[in-house]
Amino acid sequence: MEEKLALRIQLFRESGQVRAEVADFVRAELEALAGEGRTVTEETAGMLTSHLMMALHRAQNGEPVEAPDGQEAIAAELAEVPTAVDTAQRIADRAEQRLSASLPPSEVAYLALHMAVLDRRSPMAQAAPEHTND
Repeated sequence: MEEKLALRIQLFRESGQVRAEVADFVRAELEALAGEGRTVTEETAGMLTSHLMMALHRAQNGEPVEAPDGQEAIAAELAEVPTAVDTAQRIADRAEQRLSASLPPSEVAYLALHMAVLDRRSPMAQAAPEHTND
């Protein structure tokens, strides 16, 4: 894993913003995405990393998540990137299994937007095998 991205995860963990198991889960997911051929760096996945860690933290703590305005626009954007939606849902499913952190549909949609950006920045990802990490 790129040093800057690893440092981001370390800072979240050491500052107590997320539990160790959340940081470990996110790190493993990012490494798996990189293993599929995606370009996973601070530049391409920094926002994805922070968003996923905080979303999982909120879910573990039972903090309510309200769907923000613009859900129709998000849905329209995601309709064009079904693989990003599938990847986001698989990550959310694993988070629920391993962390007992249930991400609501609005969080999964935001995760899918981050995945779409990552996929656009990772030309090799389109030909990569499906992520299984189960």
